[in-house]
Amino acid sequence: MSAWRLTFAVAAAAYVGGIVIQVLLAGAGLFEMTDFDMHIGLGWALGSAPILLIPLAIVARAGRGTILLTVVLTLDAMVQPELALARHDSPVIAALHPVNALILFWLALLVARRAIMLASEGARRSAPAATATPGPTVTGFH
Repeated sequence: MSAWRLTFAVAAAAYVGGIVIQVLLAGAGLFEMTDFDMHIGLGWALGSAPILLIPLAIVARAGRGTILLTVVLTLDAMVQPELALARHDSPVIAALHPVNALILFWLALLVARRAIMLASEGARRSAPAATATPGPTVTGFH
């Protein structure tokens, strides 16, 4: 298995986990369990974190489609915090913030799924072939 493919898969899956935590923090803020500071801080980090996924996808030789999908994820992630900042000037634009969060989650799942499949494909190729033992022969059935 390629170490780069495994690294890409782990990083992509971690990004999905970060989005889940981000939604949890938003809910905690909405229900006044905490303020929105942690949601805001993690949001800025998640907005730029996918930049690291692009070179990982390239060195993992993830293929043109997966690399392009990773670029789209990155661009959309960069837009996400900007949507929230628009709340004072354009509340209609800011209202797209939670909708875009759904799109980000979907894109992140797609990238992570592709990365995990790529890593597992590499693991299957590098695993030693199992020796097949012949099973019992059944005769008389046609």
